[in-house]
Amino acid sequence: MLTHVVLMKFADRDDAAKAKDLLEGLRGRVEQIRELTVGLDVVGSPVSYDLCMTTVHDSPEGLRGYQEHPAHLEAAAWLRPRIAARAVVDYETVDYEISG
Repeated sequence: MLTHVVLMKFADRDDAAKAKDLLEGLRGRVEQIRELTVGLDVVGSPVSYDLCMTTVHDSPEGLRGYQEHPAHLEAAAWLRPRIAARAVVDYETVDYEISG
């Protein structure tokens, strides 16, 4: 499993809510997304980013497929000119099944 985390700071913080809606709209449209969460910052400190998006993929190839998917490219085209700063972390995770 591969977890993809993106933090975004917008030039206009008001764009964060629209971005959240846009990114949540990828759920069900991009088959390479196994899980998707999007959250808005509620503290608003000077060092805070405005939005955090986390996606989970089966593999690095799944992440690449997501990044190349037309729905992702469409969202990225809207986001790119509005983002003042962005940070990304991709890390491997283990998919545990809990029974009992």
